[in-house]
Amino acid sequence: MPASKKSSPRADEHPRAGERSRAEDAPATDEHSRAEDAPATDEHLWVVVLAGGVGSRFWPLSTPDRPKQLLPLASERPLIVDAVERARALVPDQRLRILAGEHLAAPFRSVLPDLPSSSYWIEPRARGTAPVLAWAAWRLARLDPDAVMVSLHADHLIRPLALFRESVELAASLARSREMLLSIGVRPDRPDTGYGYLEPGASIGRAGNAVAHEVEAFHEKPDAVTAARYVEEGYFWNTGIFVWKAGVLLDEIARHAPEIARHLPLLEGGDAPFFEAVPVNVIDRAIMERSERVGMVGASFHWDDVGGWESLSRTREPDADGNVLLGEAHAIGSRDNIVYADEGSVVLYGTDGLVVVRTGETTVVLPRDKAGDMKALLAALEMRGDA
Repeated sequence: MPASKKSSPRADEHPRAGERSRAEDAPATDEHSRAEDAPATDEHLWVVVLAGGVGSRFWPLSTPDRPKQLLPLASERPLIVDAVERARALVPDQRLRILAGEHLAAPFRSVLPDLPSSSYWIEPRARGTAPVLAWAAWRLARLDPDAVMVSLHADHLIRPLALFRESVELAASLARSREMLLSIGVRPDRPDTGYGYLEPGASIGRAGNAVAHEVEAFHEKPDAVTAARYVEEGYFWNTGIFVWKAGVLLDEIARHAPEIARHLPLLEGGDAPFFEAVPVNVIDRAIMERSERVGMVGASFHWDDVGGWESLSRTREPDADGNVLLGEAHAIGSRDNIVYADEGSVVLYGTDGLVVVRTGETTVVLPRDKAGDMKALLAALEMRGDA
């Protein structure tokens, strides 16, 4: 990244992650409304949806057999259905690809019966976001040498779709005209060590409510003290929504990630040899932290990452006592709990600040401030032979 510090945007240019934009109040632009969701007319715009992974931070509800993408965590519909709805606001199904393992193809088809089989690109093995996006870019570049690729995640909450489309279309325009790697950024409403941060530089474009900037530096997940400083200094969260020309991404992989680039020729012989050989890596570290061609578009829409149980306190409406209750869940004389009853019922009495999850086989109870430790809990259970 360039070392010089450039001018940062005004703090009021973008809504914070937890704030509602003015357009959110318009019912025609709700997440599930299709009235204003006609796909963009750009025939070279493609969307890929990263939909692999287990979602272990939602254990025990999310499992390898029923990962979080199939669960109604951001709305009343499975996450993957919401993600496809967003993709369809940008492109027709012919230019939409879902990237996931073979074991997820059948359950995805069951909740997306009208999506054509050609929309699924099957990963032979899980290798992280850098290899899978390199693979997708390689395939897209051969389908369409002018392809501009939008990478979405299956576990986000985004609304309204009209403002989402506005931000992505500005990013796509800059990806084409400036040959940049664009990230969609959102202004934080709290310090959070679970996100990467974008340090904004000079403004490079605007479209409606969306404003684009050069990126001075791309900082992957910081510690708590650094995260607080980043928020104070006006940095943006990296949402993980990326927009770039497929060919430009491949150029940057060749320049900055030879550990991936050297294996791409294996794709001439099929997908499996590449996925067998390429090391695990994430796109943030492999490319975005290293490239000097990174820009960002500050999101004009509401965004949240549905990453773990604590996120339900932001994506679902709490009761008068701050409890988020899903399924047959009841809280009496209790405050600030998150309860998910997948089977049977859960009753809390006189308890505060808990996460309680009941499934058919397992019930988990933990303090809310430990909800982010789910991966560590699973690792400990596996070591004991209890998971």
